Parts: sequence; C-alpha cells; structure tokens
Amino acid sequence: MPLSNVVVAALVVIAFGSGIGIAAIGPGGVFLTIALYALTPLPSTTVAGTAQLLFVVTGLVATLAYARSGELGRENAWTAGLLSGGSIVGALFGAWLNGFVSRGLFGLLLGLLAGGTGLLILYRERRALDAIVTIDPTTRSGAVGYAVLGVVLGACSGLLGVGGPVIAVPALIVVGTPMLAAIAVAQVQSVFIGSFAALGYLLQDAVSASLAALVGLPLLFGVVAGWLVAHRIEPDRLKALLGVVLLVVAPSLAL
Repeated sequence: MPLSNVVVAALVVIAFGSGIGIAAIGPGGVFLTIALYALTPLPSTTVAGTAQLLFVVTGLVATLAYARSGELGRENAWTAGLLSGGSIVGALFGAWLNGFVSRGLFGLLLGLLAGGTGLLILYRERRALDAIVTIDPTTRSGAVGYAVLGVVLGACSGLLGVGGPVIAVPALIVVGTPMLAAIAVAQVQSVFIGSFAALGYLLQDAVSASLAALVGLPLLFGVVAGWLVAHRIEPDRLKALLGVVLLVVAPSLAL
C-alpha cells in the first residue's frame, strides 16, 4: 500500500499528538483512527484492527508510567480489573460486529462518537458538573456496575477501533473517578480491549503490520510526553481543547 511522503509525514505527526492525548487526557487514540480512516484507502476492518494492535502497546507503556507515579493503587487496580474483565467480552463482540459495517457507516459512527464525546467534555467543563452517580467498586452492586460498563465500553471500542480511554475516561469521570485516576484505570483497560479486539481482527486478517510499524514509534513517544504533560498542566484546559477539536472533525467523518 504505497503512501505519499505528505501522507506519511501527516500520519507520523498525528500519531505523536494522539499519543500525547492518550496519556494526558485519555481521548487521544481516536485521532489516530480518524487519520488512518481519512488518509489511507484501507477498509474499515483494517483501520480498526491496526489501531487496536497499536493501542495494546500504548496501554502497556501508559500503565507502567501511571503505576510509577502512584495512580494505580489497590482500589484503582480493582476498578481497572472489573472494567477490563467486562471489556474482554465487549471487545470481541465489537470486533465481530465490525465485519458487517460498511466503510461509510463506519465513518458515520466514528463521527458520532467523536462529536458526542466532544459535546460531553465541553458541556461538563462549562457547567463544572459533579458526578452523575457515584459507584463504589468495593460493593457487590458497584462491582457489577463497573463490569457492565466495561462490556459496553469494550464493544464500542472494538467496533470502531478506538482506544478504551476515548470513552472510558469521560465515563469514569461521570461516575465520580478523579481525572488522573480515570486516565490510569482506562490505560489498564485499553490493554485488554486492544488485545482481544486485535485478536478478533487478526483472525480476519485485518491488521496492517507495515502501517503499525510506521506510526508505532511516534505514538509511543507521544504517550511518554503525554504522561509528563498530565502531571504538569491543568487538565481542564486540555480537556476543553480536545472537546473543540473533536467537534470540528466529527462532521467530516460523518458525511
């Protein structure tokens, strides 16, 4: 699959920026998926499969980084385990479902996800809203709630080829998880989502190894940079910028 030098350069830059977004605020991987969809002629299954394979590696690196900085204590590790367990089932189902989705419908769904996530981020930042509901993962009902949430998030991620943090971080914040803890938990979940979703796509022979190699290194550099950013810059400013960018790109994907 030959790509022009301009497209290659654009993919490298976007991959680096996506890595920053993944580790700094969670929703960053969606930009890589968008770039693969918009800048390459790959079918939607290969776009999603390649992205999921990459998100396994970014999730591992980001998990190690956040464990080092102390955001993955015992309670957060338990929450991550509940989400990840549910995500395995959801990711496999989403990857299977993608095989029935046309490239046009894939773009529409990806655009709706981008726009919906952007609206949610901006609305909650503007209103300074508290958690809609607080779920305690140490109770039986809370554990079930997090597992069910994991199934839903895993299915969306597996279907659209976006990293778990794209939707997990906003969802965790809505249920009362602090910002950095939400990012850390979402990184752990993304490893499980990515692994099982990527397995589903590999079974369909829908992963581009050459493209993964091209964008993989700048993506990982971006993850390390994003982890540093998350501990040095006020997250609210980054979240607001992310929300605006998501709203800008959403219409071009949906049309």
